[in-house]
Amino acid sequence: MLPEETRLGQKFLLSMTLYLDTRPAGKSDCLEKSVHYGEVSAFATACMKEHSYQLIEAAAEHLAEALLLRYSQLQGLTLELKKPWAPVGLPLETVSVKITRFWHTAYLGLGSNLGDKKGYLDQAVKALGARPDCRVEKLSSYLVTKPYGGVEQDDFLNACLMLKTLLSPEELLARLHEIEQAAHRERLIHWGPRTLDLDILLYDDLILETEDLVIPHPGMHLRDFVLKPLREIAPNKRHPILQKTVAQMEAELG
Repeated sequence: MLPEETRLGQKFLLSMTLYLDTRPAGKSDCLEKSVHYGEVSAFATACMKEHSYQLIEAAAEHLAEALLLRYSQLQGLTLELKKPWAPVGLPLETVSVKITRFWHTAYLGLGSNLGDKKGYLDQAVKALGARPDCRVEKLSSYLVTKPYGGVEQDDFLNACLMLKTLLSPEELLARLHEIEQAAHRERLIHWGPRTLDLDILLYDDLILETEDLVIPHPGMHLRDFVLKPLREIAPNKRHPILQKTVAQMEAELG
């Protein structure tokens, strides 16, 4: 934060724990099936030298993301960034920030019943896949369904997708709202017609309830236009509250 710190640079100590499946490398004795810790160290050093931040929180966050994006075998990491001899006027050896970041698996519901329905769904899938911190792993078929909720309107086109993401649930929700807005989504009538509707159905095995977001999606187990496409890509995914698989919920709904 001090001008001389930015101008002269600082010394940092970096400690990382990398999470990955080491069994393929252990069984084959092949370095290409693991993560080369020498390369990781060199990459982390280069990132720290090439970029400047005011906060060690920002340096840690950006380095963690850079590592997870560069090394596809990494499932996650714990990173501690220590700053020795911080100018706080006290005899502290170091100050540090320690974070843990992982790839997460989210299941999303997509729907449209205005205008170019398929075009809007295609646009949403493309927008998600264009982000480096999001990877579209699976996409269901597009399903024509009757409208839900009693409002007179055109049939829907629905789908579900599986997403690997570094975004938190709240960040992902914000990104979905941005994509909806780009499709000129208007929230005028509850359960009414819309160009694009994007919902977080599941996020890992998280159970979350805030003012803006509820996970698992509270109505997913009651809606065939969710369960049918979701069963296509994740029949054995288990609902973290009901403890039933998607296939079981779809069969029970009939």
